[in-house]
Amino acid sequence: MRKPALTAYSFFFPVIAGMARLFAPFSPRLRNFFTIRDRLFEDLEQQLSGIPPAQSRLWVHAASVGEFEQARPVITALKEKYPDLSVVVSFFSDSGFNSRRNYPDADAVFYLPADNAANAKRLVKLLDPDIMMLMRYDFWPNHLMAAKTHGTKLVLAAAVLQSASPYRNPILRGFYRSVFTLFDRIWTVSDKDATAFRQLFGCVQAETAGDPRFDQVIRRSGETGKVENFRKYFADRTVLVGGSVWEKDETLLVEAWTQLQNKPDLILVPHKVDPENIDRLCGFLESRSIACSRASALGPGFDPERSVLVVDLTGFLLELYSIASIAYVGGGFGVNVHNTLEPAVYGIPVLFGPRIHNSPEAEALVETGGGTIVETAEELKKHLEAFTNDPHFRNKAGSAASRFVNERKGATQYILKGIETLLEA
Repeated sequence: MRKPALTAYSFFFPVIAGMARLFAPFSPRLRNFFTIRDRLFEDLEQQLSGIPPAQSRLWVHAASVGEFEQARPVITALKEKYPDLSVVVSFFSDSGFNSRRNYPDADAVFYLPADNAANAKRLVKLLDPDIMMLMRYDFWPNHLMAAKTHGTKLVLAAAVLQSASPYRNPILRGFYRSVFTLFDRIWTVSDKDATAFRQLFGCVQAETAGDPRFDQVIRRSGETGKVENFRKYFADRTVLVGGSVWEKDETLLVEAWTQLQNKPDLILVPHKVDPENIDRLCGFLESRSIACSRASALGPGFDPERSVLVVDLTGFLLELYSIASIAYVGGGFGVNVHNTLEPAVYGIPVLFGPRIHNSPEAEALVETGGGTIVETAEELKKHLEAFTNDPHFRNKAGSAASRFVNERKGATQYILKGIETLLEA
């Protein structure tokens, strides 16, 4: 029997979506949301028409790229054990879709349609999934209810319930209780999260598995072929990599770096590598009398002592951390810090801004001594001086970061066994 909160949601959501469509011509974000979904079902039908029948189908949903990275090791492990397993992947964000639209282990990659009952029923009938695995968050009740009614097993993986989460709000708690009880399995990142699911929402099916991203970064850390061309320039040198940096990060980083007497080589990897942003970043460096070299045009004359390397290519960041002695991860002065596990796996100290509330791994990295929060250029300068001038101190922090990652591996196998049980049933 459908819970009253979900019934109310199903009634009101089409009204809200209709109003959003009316305002779409005046909002670029709303206009883009509806435009990219105009031919969604036709495109999905075409993708599915060309694949052979499979014994089982797994539907993975991720809000964006970061959440999908948590799913990748699980998909890889499942495909190794069940080669004929069909996998389809949906994204809410266009950045997630665009970055993984050609993911080789998926038979189809598509945008999740707007969450109304008609779309949900049409989608689940088309997909016919045996299992739907939702990563971390991004709960769309009509899609979940349609899948449940269809007979699909619902699993929530890498789930977290942080202290400031809206799920804990007394007004919303009843609604989310109805949502969470739809899931057959809930695999949380930590024991604290599993306890919260059980105590706050009555989810007796919640259990601790860990975060599959730890397995993913460990696996990928052995792949360094992309950066071999860069490595020769930085051999036996102290290197600072600023990864996924935004303008605020760049300003802070460059201001602190220029004040250092003993400067490490600096590599900047902007979050956006479109030509306009790269031109802006190089212009900013040149305005500070700092020479800039672009990775796409790197030649034999490049000297890291004389020029900052700006990476204007995609897909290089994780491997670039293997060259680094120190990492600064961007995003901590915006919505949320980006991936701190990628540098930590290489055993180097990790610095970032203060906004880490949606990143429990960054919070835990600070607690273990492998991560450091900085709020001003002066603070950053102080920490960079310590890490640059004292290799023993730097190695101690780096070892803490490496231990933090390696002690948390194993979530993939835990989730794999749980999904195997559901598939066999």
